[in-house]
Amino acid sequence: MKSFYHLLRFATCLAMVGVFYPVLSQTPAADSALIPLPAQWAKGNGQFVLPNPVTLQIPVGDSLGLIADHIRSKIEMSTGYAVQVQTGNGAAIRLAINKKTDVAMGKEGYNLLVDAKGIQITANTAAGLFYGVQTMWQLLPAEIESKTVVKELNWTLPFSSIADKPRFGYRGLMLDVVRHWFDKEQVKDFIDQMVKYKYNFLHLHLTDDQGWRIEIKSLPRLTDIGAYRPERTGVFGSFKGPQPEEARNYGGYFTQADMKEIIAYAKARFVTILPEIDVPGHSMAILAAYPELACTPGTYEVNVGNRFMIWPPGGHFYGLVDNTLCPANEKVYETLDKIFGEIAQLFPYAYIHMGGDETYKGFWEKSDAVKALMQKEKLKNMDEVQSYFVKRVSKIIASKGKKMIGWDEILEGGIPPDAVVMSWRGEKGGIEAAKLKHPVIMSPSTFTYVDLYQGDPLAEPPSYGNVRLKKSYDFNPVPAGVDSTYVMGGQANLWSERLHTVRHMQYMLWPRGWAVAESVWSPVRLKNWPDFVARTEAHFKRADQAVVNYSTSMYDPIVEVKKVTDSSIQVVLSTEIPGLDIHYSFDEFYPDFYYPVYNQPLLFPVGASSLKLVTYRNKQKIGKSINLPLDELKKRVKMN
Repeated sequence: MKSFYHLLRFATCLAMVGVFYPVLSQTPAADSALIPLPAQWAKGNGQFVLPNPVTLQIPVGDSLGLIADHIRSKIEMSTGYAVQVQTGNGAAIRLAINKKTDVAMGKEGYNLLVDAKGIQITANTAAGLFYGVQTMWQLLPAEIESKTVVKELNWTLPFSSIADKPRFGYRGLMLDVVRHWFDKEQVKDFIDQMVKYKYNFLHLHLTDDQGWRIEIKSLPRLTDIGAYRPERTGVFGSFKGPQPEEARNYGGYFTQADMKEIIAYAKARFVTILPEIDVPGHSMAILAAYPELACTPGTYEVNVGNRFMIWPPGGHFYGLVDNTLCPANEKVYETLDKIFGEIAQLFPYAYIHMGGDETYKGFWEKSDAVKALMQKEKLKNMDEVQSYFVKRVSKIIASKGKKMIGWDEILEGGIPPDAVVMSWRGEKGGIEAAKLKHPVIMSPSTFTYVDLYQGDPLAEPPSYGNVRLKKSYDFNPVPAGVDSTYVMGGQANLWSERLHTVRHMQYMLWPRGWAVAESVWSPVRLKNWPDFVARTEAHFKRADQAVVNYSTSMYDPIVEVKKVTDSSIQVVLSTEIPGLDIHYSFDEFYPDFYYPVYNQPLLFPVGASSLKLVTYRNKQKIGKSINLPLDELKKRVKMN
């Protein structure tokens, strides 16, 4: 609390000289639209107008020089103002490293003061200054995000005094560059977008059944063969398999030089890259290049999105084709030694992610080699076989001077010492790992899978499940009863099976990525859903200026279908955010403001074939026009 009381004293002193009149608020007014919310914020009456030219005072240092370049570039791009770096006092923007470390501020915290003299940001580290600068941008008008000069605009910031620091040290986004190939420049742009919201880890999912995306110089076939597949357009999971005569021309990979460039780009923005090599399942791209590493002899192809796994409702998945490395084959471990050796040399972070998820073990059960391994190692079941594999991989990674992260399946059969569990199948795995005193990164699909539906499936791109914006905002990386000292932080995951373009990717990520950002940065006490909605709407304007796509599905109705009789259903409607009216029609015309407003459950009139919906706020259309065919709604309650 030391920094908070310092803030109070500072604000009070300013008020006494007539410069600053603080208003302390747990949930500051939405017009300032900060995401994530700072830990403490005192607001004053008045504004500072950015002068032209903008003078900048900043300490000398490599990282600080990069921050100065960041400030100069953004200001010149959007305002057209010149930026002049000066060493003397009196600059409009003043950045300073604390001469004496403020223990309460931590490594990534900062203090930001806006008053009549200008903007002052202080921190213990360059990272803290960088995050303070991100808050500074959000205090400026939305047009600061423009990629072209905006003229005739007063560039003002409200008087503010902010003392801020993150709740967690690990604040991650996962980007799947396998199922859909996002190239080097697209990954850089992704980094630029995530740092605006103070994310500091980019988890790159680099390998899977659909491709191998990182150069391993000692194993060139991994990219020569594994990085490419025939191109498909349509719905992932329904494609026809690769044909012999087809060109393998879709895909690509990062050379090690490319990845070094990405790592340096990320580092300059205080982002750490976490690489994932997903084994022993999800390995069809490896097997396409080196089929001898499978337990099941045969010819393997990089998957194009054709179905090879079956996921029965409420049941256990099973594989039609073996996509696993063979745990009983010593060549597998020799190959992984080469792979993880080069990955360890390339990526500076202390951890490497080895996947470990969704391993179908049915082909192992049929393998004589695996049966012999079980007898030799006294392994009782297939979970222990996978644990044997995971522990071997953990030792390989440790031999390269790194530690291992794995999805929560690495708990099955016994977890290796020092392993970090990334919990994705809800919170259960993270809770279990924390009780075993293992570090945990929470990324439960129930809250943080931002590739899933965020509105009604009939109004959204195809996906697998549903995570609405409010559900993402409800994410708390520390589940009830868990010792928070074992929780490193949280992460949102963006899988790309059904992403086809950057615009589609952005639509799925934002605004749910903003909700998770607040969950991993801001204190729990500041969580306020209506306030977040208002701030989200302000950030829509910022995204427009930055030419970044986003979803407005939070405005769309939530549709619940109930069976009334063998031939009829009832539709119950609600909204995710307050203050919306749902207008509906059962005829062939889409409703507008003059159609009835929903106020009680609806029964389909005889002869009606669809229900059409739209939301309005203050007589203005705000949601999508949605068509809900009767036949589709009946399927939701399993009616004939």
